[in-house]
Amino acid sequence: MDHQYLCSSLTVSEVRTLLEYLTYQEVDKGDILSEIGSVGDALYFVVQGQIALAFVEQDQENEIASAGPGEMLGEMSFFDKMPRSVRLVVKEPATQVLKLSRTMYKRLKSEHPFIAINIVEHAIVSLDRLFRAVSTNYSHFSHYLYRTGK
Repeated sequence: MDHQYLCSSLTVSEVRTLLEYLTYQEVDKGDILSEIGSVGDALYFVVQGQIALAFVEQDQENEIASAGPGEMLGEMSFFDKMPRSVRLVVKEPATQVLKLSRTMYKRLKSEHPFIAINIVEHAIVSLDRLFRAVSTNYSHFSHYLYRTGK
């Protein structure tokens, strides 16, 4: 699948500016970046490693999708301020993320609106990609389960 990375739409100077608003975090396999039911107070950009979007059913964690280097996570709850419907779980040791808190995003929006608009556009593309992946997986599962479209 074709990925659009946030930094590809920014100049080097704009990337340096954006980095001033981000916090670096190194997390380990099994760590939970955010839990189901919490309201998203941050966006995450994966630098290295893999993070899964998962839901829990009957104490079983089920992975819906995952994100790797260059991808954004947490955008849905961050922008709509509704409780998260999935858990963000770290899948690889020494995973590195950049975190953009809501407070820093508000500052960025005021001080550098062009960069903030690029983050929103990137979030739309990211959510679209997730929706398409989940829809495709559901379609394949439905076909298998109900034997449709023989």
